[in-house]
Amino acid sequence: MTALVKVVDRGRAERLALLLLVAALCQWLAMPLQAQGKPPEPEKSSGGWWLQVIGPDNTLLVSLPVTDGAGWCLAWNHSVEGFTVHDCYRNLAGQMLLERSHLPDFAAGLDHIPGRGRQLSDGQGGYWIEDINEPVLGSRYRLRVGSDKVNHRLVSHGQPTLSELIELQEKVEAISCPLLVPDVNRNTPVVISLSELAAGRGVVVQLTDSTSCDIYKSSASESAATTRTSP
Repeated sequence: MTALVKVVDRGRAERLALLLLVAALCQWLAMPLQAQGKPPEPEKSSGGWWLQVIGPDNTLLVSLPVTDGAGWCLAWNHSVEGFTVHDCYRNLAGQMLLERSHLPDFAAGLDHIPGRGRQLSDGQGGYWIEDINEPVLGSRYRLRVGSDKVNHRLVSHGQPTLSELIELQEKVEAISCPLLVPDVNRNTPVVISLSELAAGRGVVVQLTDSTSCDIYKSSASESAATTRTSP
């Protein structure tokens, strides 16, 4: 009889311990992320986000405001075939996201990678790679700008257009980056040619908030070569 009582008591103790463990786990899950040791989500900058092109020695070549959800494309002419290629990006709450690419032909170096987005015909012999939705590490990447023939350039991607984004400068709060774009014709779609600014040189294309703007020099001075090329 004594042994049976001990077994029953031990069973009750184990059930009580299990209930206490479940209660503690539920309480932990209900705690804010900061209390769980996870970093808080970054706060949005009061000055908004800016698309910038940085030359060597922190030379600021291009700077324009980009609202949350706005997009843009980097376009260039294929160095061999000559047709235009597009890599299109979007600002997702301060994260640069590679959203889609347009490839007019299956030229060398431009094949679709299975599992990376969906390949769809553009109806004209080329194709779009949709739903890539690939975050760009650090919201910045290096690019070796091509010659005038290649003509790396920033172009509009849906609404708002680059022209409309440039006009946002007047509406951005006081804490903001300088607006820096080449002279453009506002009566036609805005195209910002990086090849006119830094052909044969290395640049960094980045999405940033206004708090980091003051470390760059607002000048289109000389820069030196480095890193990535586009076919």
